[in-house]
Parts: sequence; structure tokens; C-alpha cells
Amino acid sequence: MDLVTRSRTRVLILGAGGRDFHDFNVAFRDDASVEVVAFTAAQIPNIAHRVYPPELAGPNYPNGIPIRPETELEQLIDELGVDEVVVSYSDLAYVDVMHLESRILAAGADVRLLGPVSTMLESAVPVVAVLASRTGCGKSQTSRHLGKVLTDAGHRVALVRHPMPYGDLAPMRVQRFATLEDIDAADPTIEEREEYEEPVRRGLVMFAGVDYAAILEAAQAEADVIIWDGGNNDLPFFRPHVSICLVDALRPGHEVAYHPGEVNLRMADIVVITKVDAASPGGIAAIRFNIATNNPDAVVVEAASPITLDPGPGLAGARVLVVEDGPTVTHGGMRYGAGTVAARTAGAAELVDPRPWAVGQIAKTFEQYPDIGPLLPAMGYGAQQLADLQTTMQQTPCDVVVTGTPIDLGRLVDPGHPLRHARYEYADAGTPTLADALVNFLGAAAATVG
Repeated sequence: MDLVTRSRTRVLILGAGGRDFHDFNVAFRDDASVEVVAFTAAQIPNIAHRVYPPELAGPNYPNGIPIRPETELEQLIDELGVDEVVVSYSDLAYVDVMHLESRILAAGADVRLLGPVSTMLESAVPVVAVLASRTGCGKSQTSRHLGKVLTDAGHRVALVRHPMPYGDLAPMRVQRFATLEDIDAADPTIEEREEYEEPVRRGLVMFAGVDYAAILEAAQAEADVIIWDGGNNDLPFFRPHVSICLVDALRPGHEVAYHPGEVNLRMADIVVITKVDAASPGGIAAIRFNIATNNPDAVVVEAASPITLDPGPGLAGARVLVVEDGPTVTHGGMRYGAGTVAARTAGAAELVDPRPWAVGQIAKTFEQYPDIGPLLPAMGYGAQQLADLQTTMQQTPCDVVVTGTPIDLGRLVDPGHPLRHARYEYADAGTPTLADALVNFLGAAAATVG
């Protein structure tokens, strides 16, 4: 290793194909004093063993940057002479954050967490950020609701989605979706479709990709308000003029136990307690106490999550296979979603456990997340996993499949059984409403922009 190269701080970035790339782009790409020697990948299948391409990495990285499995963490620190490891994850339990830091420190490197000030980009138009304390709090339906509120008020709205760069990275630099055909042409994973399809069906334009400075430039060129549609419980990539943090009434205490969800809670202008229609009074009271303790100036809104169930075969007395949103029931830790609630409410006699019939990568998902329970996560991060999902659905003996994902899963796979779709929607559950709270903050925010 030559002296010029060694004089640069050697950095390893840990992540899951999202914030890690953004942190590199805004904090390290143009910093000649730093050499990012690798990314690591976890949580999402098939994102390791790639290269962050030179077209995105910039002139300091003519060969790009390797992406390695996080299981090689200690080996990489040793072999690559890593000085500093940047932890660029979202939705980690505090104990898991410290376990990671302990591994890094024991292997001989320093640890760094980049905060919002270091990583947020400035927008020329107001930004409304929809954030959360955990994966699965209800950001998607809330973003759709706000998109309608702002569009009905005469605004030109662009939704900018937190990254899900699971494919060929260079062509994904800036993505714009205005039609379902735009989405199909990008050959996205199920997780991407779950975030893109329903807003587009409702007439909203969705931006996503890898290079969020370029994405911001494109979005603000055609919108007078941007909705930042966050992923997991990550921090916003754009500095919000109005910050909304969702907390889940079914998971009281999680709002102060996961990184970086508590940061979102503490920084929020508006805190929305979601799913109050299904929660206990004690759980809601515990969350209100944590909000008052950590962000007493926040406006608190309560919201329900009513479920709509598309027409189809009757569920009363039926054996039902429930397919739920993948991230929510895997690393999000939820034991059920919209599909489960809809099936039980409609009188299903049995929720069929798909695990005995799971094959291939779906079987491996159950091994990785043994607490999922009797439902099928909608995993489709590649052609083989999608094929395994279809085979698992077809082999599971049931009368009806109920999907709780936001997409029309029947467009992608043949379930082998009649199919019904359930989805969460947003509904205010008292006053102030989210729209009322937003108007008050957005009026002040608009005066500070431009």
C-alpha cells in the first residue's frame, strides 16, 4: 500500500442498500482525505457481491466500490486496513446498534454515526417529511393521504421515496414514475412496487433512485411541494420544512428503543399515533407519555388505519393463506398486517401456515425470521425469489389467498387460488386532524423557502 493511499482515512460503510449510498454521496464522495474501501450489505437478499459503480462513485473511485456481505465485517476491517466504520442503517434495536459497535471496536476500528445535519440536502421548495419510529407504522398510506390533501389544495406535488436500490445501480440514479408502465419498465422488486404502484394509480408522481441530489433537482423542477416518503425509520435525506413522525400504537415503547426512530420523534413538528382503532388505551397513554417526555412541543395527532378489502370470494368459514408486506413482518417484527386483520374480520375459519410448503429462498426467509408465524411474507427481490413465492403460494392448501401488500400481487405471480386484496388507508381519529396541523406548519414553512 503506497503512502499516498495510506494517508487517506480508510472507511467502511455498513448498510442495506439505501442510506449507506446516500451517506457516501453527500459526505465522502468528493472528500479527497477519505477513501471508502467497501460497503457491506445485510437484511435484503442479493445486494451483496456487487459494485457501487464508478458512474455514481465519482472520479476518486474509477473502479467503483465493492459491496460485501456484513458477515465479513471483522475480516474486512483487518484485510482492508479500515480506520473507521460508518453505521448507515435504519430500524435497528438499540441493543443491535451496540453489538455492531462492539464488533467494530474489538476488530480495531472506530465507529461513526452520521446525523441529519451532515446528510440532509436543501430544497428550493417546501418539503413535508413523513417519517416513523419503526418499519410498518403506516408511512405509505399517510404519504398518499397528504398527497391528496395538497393536490386538492392546488399544489403540484412530487413524492420522493427513500431508496430501494436493489437492481442495476447506474440506471437507477434518478427514477421517475408517473404510470404503471414506467414502474414495469424499471423491473422493480416487490418491495419497490409496494411503495410506487398505489401513489401512481392515484395520479401522484413518484421519484426514487440512488443519487438524491439529482433526484431533488428533478423533483423540485416540477413540484411546488415535495413529500419525503421515508423508509423504515430512517432520517430524511432532504431538510424538512415540516417533519411528521409516525408512532405505532400497537408497539408502545418502540418509539424510544430503535435507531434512528427516536431521532425522528425528537425532531418532529407533528407526531401521529397510528392504528389507534386497534390499540389499547394503555398503549396509547404510554406513547403519549413518551412523546411528552421527548418532544413536548410537538402537535399530537391520532389516526386510525381502516382496512379496505377488494371484492372477491367469501372468507367466512374459509381456509385463508395471508400474504403480508415483507419488510414489515421480517426485520420490522410485526406479527400481522392488513391481510391478517381483514381475513379474521371476515370470519376466516383458519389462517393456513405456509411454512411446511415453503421452498427455496422463501424457506430461507422463514429460517432467518423464525417468529413470522402463520403468514407468508411477500418477498420478491429477484426472479428466483419471486418464483419461490409463487410455488409456495400454489402448494399451500387453502381456499383463498388474501394479500395485505399495497400492490396487485396477481400481476406478478399466479397464486393458484382465488385472490383478494386488503390494504390500510389513513383516517384521522379526532382533532387536530393531520391536514389541519400540516396547513399551520406549511404556511410558515413556505415563507422561509425561496
